[in-house]
Amino acid sequence: MWPFINIVIFFAAVVGHNIPACKAPSYRLNDGNHMPRFGFGTWLGLDKDELPIPVMDDSVQKAVELAIDAGYRHIDTASSYDDEDQVGRAVNRKIAEGAVKREDLYITTKLWNDKHAREAVVPALRESLHKLNLTYVDLYLIHFPVATKTKAYKPFVKIDYLETWQGMVEAKVLGLAKSIGVCNFNLTQMERLWTSSDVKPAVLQIETNLNIQQPELREYCHNNDIAVMGYTPFGSLFPSRARPDAPPPRVDDPSLQAIAQKYNKTVPQVVLRYLFELGVTPIPKSVTKSRIEGNLDIFNFQLDEFDRQHLQTYHSNYRVVDVKFFSESTYYPF
Repeated sequence: MWPFINIVIFFAAVVGHNIPACKAPSYRLNDGNHMPRFGFGTWLGLDKDELPIPVMDDSVQKAVELAIDAGYRHIDTASSYDDEDQVGRAVNRKIAEGAVKREDLYITTKLWNDKHAREAVVPALRESLHKLNLTYVDLYLIHFPVATKTKAYKPFVKIDYLETWQGMVEAKVLGLAKSIGVCNFNLTQMERLWTSSDVKPAVLQIETNLNIQQPELREYCHNNDIAVMGYTPFGSLFPSRARPDAPPPRVDDPSLQAIAQKYNKTVPQVVLRYLFELGVTPIPKSVTKSRIEGNLDIFNFQLDEFDRQHLQTYHSNYRVVDVKFFSESTYYPF
């Protein structure tokens, strides 16, 4: 079957760079579960003072409902986003309407830094499940390898993330999370976790965009059958969100626009497609219907090697989310 599919893709690429539209494919994780290769992010980001942008209305709930209607089946949230309740309302509303079944959806949430003690992990997940109004999540992630005493960024406490991982394993054994993984771990931390536990992380979620393409971590994960999810996939693409020191490109970059025109796509769609072809599961966020729908429309074309090589040149190891306020922690990952 695969040779036939490759022939179809090649022929379509030659005649117009288009292949038949399809839903986001799924990836079989190393624990046997399947994860959709495209997700919907719900994090509102950090403000200019590097503080979380607060959730002030029901825009996240409405956005998740729009995303499910558009065809998204993977929804990403976290206890620290303060929007699990809105995600839960959206998910349960769509289930009640008959638009989807629970088993059609893939829900990811994350453990915050103040719950890193082994005995705190399961209660923290139960609290998230209560807010989500769900009996299980499909994926539970350690948000950072850094442990703090309170929900604030400081003070730090010396809890080894290996202890935290034992609590994550317990959550999986209890059936509260089908799969478990980590966020924002560096290569050394991933290697240490991998060799220290019989239960391996199924997923690593890291910032991935044109400016930080994470080649070393992606290669390590590929070699060890760990799926990679990419947050902040647009990086500094939009001028309104870019810091003054952010390297190019921007969405109006002539070469990016030329590539987008070549495939009859937008620049953001080209970027998402590029990350997808790198083997990353992008999780873009938006609260605008047209952008929510547009972001998902990346499965009917394929970038050629020339364009992939050009997009690779933007890698500069520049982070949008560098969380320097964690830098005094022993386990600061960056």
